[in-house]
Amino acid sequence: MTGGLAERLGRCYSAAVHDVMRAMGLRDFVLPPEIKPLLPDSVLAGPAFTFRGHVDPSLAAHDSYMGWTAFLSQAPPGSVALCQANDSAVAHMGELSAETLKLRGIRGYIVDGGCRDTAFIRRIGFPVWCRYLTPRDIVGYWLAEGLGEPIDIGGVAIRSGDQVLADSDGIVVLPADKAAEIVERTEEVMGKENLLRKAILDGMDPQQAYLKFRKF
Repeated sequence: MTGGLAERLGRCYSAAVHDVMRAMGLRDFVLPPEIKPLLPDSVLAGPAFTFRGHVDPSLAAHDSYMGWTAFLSQAPPGSVALCQANDSAVAHMGELSAETLKLRGIRGYIVDGGCRDTAFIRRIGFPVWCRYLTPRDIVGYWLAEGLGEPIDIGGVAIRSGDQVLADSDGIVVLPADKAAEIVERTEEVMGKENLLRKAILDGMDPQQAYLKFRKF
């Protein structure tokens, strides 16, 4: 297939990518299933920009805003922002932030944490995956930090530059040094699946189809 790596990955689906990565002997690349999309059936693919945060109830409101706006300013256009919030109480995405990221060309946002203003975010069509919803914000409580530094979400190590694919089945993370090979193999698998599907729809016995294509 033609196009850049992120665009090619976006034409794949997470289950096929998973099967390819499993066959390659890779492990620990699927994010927790509790992290779900705000927009059903949405697809998000691209290079990761990672950061994290921590809770500090003594934090000044100004410091909360400075940490968060640093993220909004430094996330590279064309990236998928991924956040390890290290928190389960507040929202780590809201309407103005989502609109800002969309305007700056960020492909989408994935957080092991919360989100608010969800009706607005759905309305503008900005892809967000999160663990929970809450109206509570970060001000005076939570600080964004570690911009561009490696994070861990559910036992999956993620570095800025890794490729990410999120769809209605879940989220997979492709190591940067293997991403091109994984996408190429996935495209081959999807082509074979189409041939298998056609054979079965044309009347071939399912087991015979498996034996012919070695895929199901």
